[in-house]
Amino acid sequence: MGSYNSVHNKSAKSVVDVMNVTRHIDKVMNQEFSKQIQKNRLRLAATIESARWLSLQACGLRGHDESSASQNYGNFIEMLKLLGKWNASIGDVILEKALGNAKYTSPEVQKEILHIIGNRVRNKIRAEIGDSKFCILVDEAKDISNKEQMAIILRFVDAHDFLRECFFQIVHVHDTTAATLKKEIYDVLTRYNLEIHNIRGQGYDGASNMCGAFNGLQALFLKDCPYAYYVHCFAHRLQLALVAAAENEISIWLFFSNLTTIVNLVTSSSKRNVELQSAQVNEIARSVVTGERETGRGANQIGTLHRVGTTRWSSHFDSICDLIDKYNATINVLEDIIMMVPLLRCVGKLVVP
Repeated sequence: MGSYNSVHNKSAKSVVDVMNVTRHIDKVMNQEFSKQIQKNRLRLAATIESARWLSLQACGLRGHDESSASQNYGNFIEMLKLLGKWNASIGDVILEKALGNAKYTSPEVQKEILHIIGNRVRNKIRAEIGDSKFCILVDEAKDISNKEQMAIILRFVDAHDFLRECFFQIVHVHDTTAATLKKEIYDVLTRYNLEIHNIRGQGYDGASNMCGAFNGLQALFLKDCPYAYYVHCFAHRLQLALVAAAENEISIWLFFSNLTTIVNLVTSSSKRNVELQSAQVNEIARSVVTGERETGRGANQIGTLHRVGTTRWSSHFDSICDLIDKYNATINVLEDIIMMVPLLRCVGKLVVP
C-alpha cells in the first residue's frame, strides 16, 4: 500500500473526495428537484381548483383579451391572481413566477382539466346506476356558435331508492336526423358500459325527428329495446294544451296578443329599454317613499319585460308578473311614444309635400 504520501493513497483519497462531492451534488440536486416538484404540484392544484370552482358556478373561464396589455384577463386568470394575492405560497409559483413551459394556464390545459373532471363525474354516475334499469332524456339545440348540441340526461333510482336525474353529457352532432342522434347516444352509452337493453324509458319533445312513430328516435330505440317506452315531455304537452285552449277563448287570446304587442313595442328598441329602466328608478323611489313598496336585499331590482314562449311553461306567468311590477313605468314609456306620433306626422308632412 506504501506510505501515507504514496501514489496509491493519494489516488484513493482523491476518489473518496470525488465521491463525497458527487453525493453532496446529488443531495442538493434532489432537494432542488423536490422543491420544484412541490412548486409544480401547488401551481397545478391552484389551476385545478380555479377551473373546478368556475365550472361549478357556470362561469366562463377565458377572457376576451388575455394579452399583457389587458386590464381584465378573464375569470380564470383573475381567480389565480386573487389566490396568489391572499396566499404567498401560491403567489410565488403561479403566472409570471412560473417557468414559461409550466404555467398550466393555457386553453388546452383548461380543457383537459375540465375533461378529466367531467369523466370523473360521469364515472361516479355510472357507478351509482350499476346494473339497474334507467331512462334517457334527450334534447338538442344550437349553441352560440350555431352548432347543434345534444344534451343527454339519465334518470334512475339510486341505491337508497331515490329517483335521480343527472346531466350526463353534451355531444356535438352534425345534423339532427334520428339516425345521427341514435348513433351518438349509442356511442356515449357504450363508452360507459351502459347496456341498451336496460333502458326503460325515453323522454323527448314533440319534434318529428324525436317522436316519429316510424322513423323517429323513439321508434329506432324501440326496435332495439321494446321496453324503452316513449314519454312526450309532460311540461311541453301541458303548455301546448294550455296555449291551444287559450287561443279558443277570445278574451284570453286578446289579452296575450296585447301583452305580446306591448312587450315587443317596448323591448325592440334599446332607447325605449333605457326609458323603461329610468322610469322604473323614479317609480321605485316614489313608491318606497310613500310606503307602497318594501325594501330589502334583492328587492326592487331594475329589469325589462320578457316575451312569452309557446314551449316555456312558465314564460306566460313571468311575463304577466313583469308587466304588473313595471306597469307604471311601462305606461310612461307608451305615453311618450303616443306623444311622439303627432310630431312624427307633422315632420312627415313637412318633408313630403
